[in-house]
Amino acid sequence: MTDAAAAETVTVIQPQSGWLPIDFRELWHYRELLYFLIVRDLKVKYKQTYIGVAWAILQPLVSTVVFTLFFGRLAKLPSDGLPYEVFALIALIPWTYFATALNYSSVSLVGNANLLSKIYFPRLLLPAGAALAALIDLAIGTAFLGAAMAFYGIAPTWRALWLLPFTGVAIATALGCGLFFASVNVKYRDVQYTIPFLTQVWMFLTPVVYPASLVPESLRWLYGLNPLVAVIEGWRWALADKPFPSAPMMVVSILVAGAMLVGGAYYFRRAEREFADVV
Repeated sequence: MTDAAAAETVTVIQPQSGWLPIDFRELWHYRELLYFLIVRDLKVKYKQTYIGVAWAILQPLVSTVVFTLFFGRLAKLPSDGLPYEVFALIALIPWTYFATALNYSSVSLVGNANLLSKIYFPRLLLPAGAALAALIDLAIGTAFLGAAMAFYGIAPTWRALWLLPFTGVAIATALGCGLFFASVNVKYRDVQYTIPFLTQVWMFLTPVVYPASLVPESLRWLYGLNPLVAVIEGWRWALADKPFPSAPMMVVSILVAGAMLVGGAYYFRRAEREFADVV
């Protein structure tokens, strides 16, 4: 046997077994690929756009103006003592991230069909990269939110540090849902057309244009089954001087977000064996 032959390495790729939904060692091994997927998604998103990353500000800004006019001025919905413009904008920044991350991660597999059928890499990197790329828009929107709060004379306190864990809940929810819908979308392409409708309905089930305090106290734990409740109410608590939301509601909401991430990852893992054959 020659030295060259002895040095050859054979890699066998086979479906994973067991119940662990995510192989973290494999994901770490492919961390550079995740980075390049994120950079590529950002370049594709803003390629040949006139205002570029300003879209990250324009989208929540326009929604804030519309919501303030119709829900704040005309419907006169309460805003927990905040100017309605700030009240709505605090919610719209993380909500816009969630909607964007969910949309892009849900179509990430079909949009990269050529990669799935040619080379091997952890398929989870595609929806994960799409969800993480949207964090750039979130950072830009958060900076604009800080400027808007300064304009209204609202100064954040140390509680602003809690934005990070509450943003983590948003990432978990977006990625959990994105993994599930991306898997289903491989077989049934009409799933991608239901995502905008789903997010539109979901927004009105989330305290974006109204405070969670409108929900009766006895039903708030049930309202917490929506994981975005913890995100929106958590952001408002972290940035504005208001009491902490209902603890049972927040706990239920965070637990549901974790369950969605684990469930989405497990379903994705069981379905990925057929991606290359079906896509």
